[in-house]
Amino acid sequence: MISMPPFQLLCTVVGLLLLPLHISSADPDPLQDFCVADLKAPASVNGFPCKPEAEVTSDDFFFDGLSKEGNTTNIFGWSVTAANVLAFPGLNSLGISMNRVDFAAGGLNPPHSHPRATETGVVIEGKLLVGFVTTSNVFHSKVLTSGQMFVVPRGLVHFQLNVGEEKALLFTAFNSHLPGISRPPNNSLCFQPFNSR
Repeated sequence: MISMPPFQLLCTVVGLLLLPLHISSADPDPLQDFCVADLKAPASVNGFPCKPEAEVTSDDFFFDGLSKEGNTTNIFGWSVTAANVLAFPGLNSLGISMNRVDFAAGGLNPPHSHPRATETGVVIEGKLLVGFVTTSNVFHSKVLTSGQMFVVPRGLVHFQLNVGEEKALLFTAFNSHLPGISRPPNNSLCFQPFNSR
């Protein structure tokens, strides 16, 4: 029998236990061409189960919801149209989704975060103040106009405010088919709506 000092034995055992662990820094590659979501089935950890391939149609890969302007007649003067797996089942398991965000003059997309995705956005029309707060409590913001882009790292609280005189339009994209949203309670927002004088 081979005799080892206890510390060396412990290090060897820990090393052997760690060897078989598979370490991955990104989502795994899909094993099939597509997996159109079967929204009638319960969601699993990795998304919705796939529709049987015989039931998949061309319509599963196209979505026209982002072409319609949203209704901004609410207290915050904004509207979001989501193109995530729940509205567009062809996105299931592909790690991507989008939103259309419409703003009335002075409209605000209140502070929120996306726990499962980084957000990037492009201002299509108007003038938006975009900002986020880091976990170190540092605030970053900038006023953006048509054609300018921003990124908000996953999980950070952020907002968009229309600081222009006219309506604004923003398209956002996420690296998740269902990025999720988390909002602080509205009673914690210490402001009056920006479009009231």
